[in-house]
Amino acid sequence: MYDRAVLHLDLDAFFVMVEVLKDSSLKGKPVIIGGSSNRGVVASCSYEARRFGVRSAMPAKLARRLCPDAIFLRGDSDAYSKYSKLVGEIIEMDAPLYEKASIDEFYVDLSGMDKHVGCYKWSVEMRERIIKESGLPISFGLSVNKLVSKMGTNEAKPNGKIGIIKGTEKEFIAPMSVSKIPSVGNKTYRRLRHMGIDTVKRLSLIPPRYLEREFGKTGTSLWKKANALDDSPVVPFREQKSMSKERTFQKDTIDVRFLRRILRKMVADLAFELRKQNRITSCLTLKIRYTDFNTHTLQRRIAYTSSDRKLDKIADELFEKLYSRRQLVRLIGVKFSGLVSGNLQTDLFDDQVSDLRLMQAMDKIRKKHGTSIIRKASTL
Repeated sequence: MYDRAVLHLDLDAFFVMVEVLKDSSLKGKPVIIGGSSNRGVVASCSYEARRFGVRSAMPAKLARRLCPDAIFLRGDSDAYSKYSKLVGEIIEMDAPLYEKASIDEFYVDLSGMDKHVGCYKWSVEMRERIIKESGLPISFGLSVNKLVSKMGTNEAKPNGKIGIIKGTEKEFIAPMSVSKIPSVGNKTYRRLRHMGIDTVKRLSLIPPRYLEREFGKTGTSLWKKANALDDSPVVPFREQKSMSKERTFQKDTIDVRFLRRILRKMVADLAFELRKQNRITSCLTLKIRYTDFNTHTLQRRIAYTSSDRKLDKIADELFEKLYSRRQLVRLIGVKFSGLVSGNLQTDLFDDQVSDLRLMQAMDKIRKKHGTSIIRKASTL
């Protein structure tokens, strides 16, 4: 029985499995998403690629060296968002309270469910429903808190399930490597190993004051996690408040026409996404990172809109003000924030009807055939 019960669900190798749904010939092969150029990083990889040592966030150059036969794919953010939303909707239909922690991770608060159908039984049925309706593999961990449930999910992967009985949380995580504690990165892991701490059990036995002296406030958090203590709540899913796109160039550039073209393409893609979601934005932010990694941003509050023409104009004006150093550029990005529900009618007073009709016609084609099927000449 669980007094408090928290379920953690994690879609296994999510990006890769979506690609497998689109192209079954990829099944069982070493697939790497992202890192199509040597300057990129791995966004996700299949379990077959992981056997060669490939990991997420690894430089593409190293991934190619470790797994020369890997299939590299650019990735399809539209498809990933679509499947993530689908899984969220499946969970939302029956979950009393759920949190979308990331594009492929969900928490569900099942406290009190044992009085009715049983937490573990409910979790098994939910997992089976997700697999059946989405076609994607998913793993889960169930325990009294978010921390242990997440660590349980990682042990259950790939495509497995595990329930940690109340009172055995410390015992369950004790033999694990400290690297398996959520938020323990390479730097913290190396410091812990240097201190002779390799397992969660060893970490749990270190007095909190010593860990605080070594790691500051993070030390207290580490001690709590090692002792399976976590009272963080499941936060109800909230609507996205911003959306953004960035482009890191394979070769740093000073070509202003090229930069403006990339900027317009990103604005057009984001504006289309706004309209598709029936939303409008009230703030546009432009970001430029130079070859020396100095990063500059500039933003402007605007009247609510989802119009390409208006957003293009503002992005161009911000670019003119921000790109003053005339240095080689490594990255350019744009973000829309202050999002609310709304539609193109908001722009009727400012936009020409021909512009609105053009956008609507283009959107219709994009929805049917994909975002890259039709573009304005200025983005090509």
